[in-house]
Amino acid sequence: MHLSRIRSIKSHLTRLAAAALLILPLVLLTGAGLPGPADDAPDYNYVGVAGCQMCHRSPAKGNQYGAWQERLHSKAYATLASAQSKEIAAAKGIDDPQKAEACLKCHVTAAALPAARKAATYKVEDGVGCESCHGPGSAYKAITVMRDPAQARANGLWDIKEETCKGCHNPESPTYQEFNYAEALKIVAHLDPSK
Repeated sequence: MHLSRIRSIKSHLTRLAAAALLILPLVLLTGAGLPGPADDAPDYNYVGVAGCQMCHRSPAKGNQYGAWQERLHSKAYATLASAQSKEIAAAKGIDDPQKAEACLKCHVTAAALPAARKAATYKVEDGVGCESCHGPGSAYKAITVMRDPAQARANGLWDIKEETCKGCHNPESPTYQEFNYAEALKIVAHLDPSK
């Protein structure tokens, strides 16, 4: 690994730790439910993975969209139609897990938000998309905004933090297994190699 890449990762981790300390009180106040402070960002709407993929599928930039497609988050909604999910749901008194808020809140990005907060490109079928971790993208998705990390954050881009993941990866889930944030990050990693 190049020394510049190591420095970049170290700098990124330092910024993430600082952001987590600043955001933790907000996360604690929003409670469980939607992953992240979605209700505290009413000026930003969800565009769905279609709004992200146009810039994040280039191999030179790391093909984050392709990486997401290969991972379980992209299949989170479809998983609710499986026999196992239906069995778990039935044990909890839920008829259809693909329609139950208790299931959708973690298997679909921003599921509980009103339609007015979702662009035409948003799809329930996308499951846990980019914006579950990175925040509603309507304002930061513009390439002119994304080129400036501070401007992107000012326009709704969230820093990745453990508390966001634990909004769903917690003992409330009927299939919960101990959650290791560091290991989970390795599984979902989709860095831009050009940075």
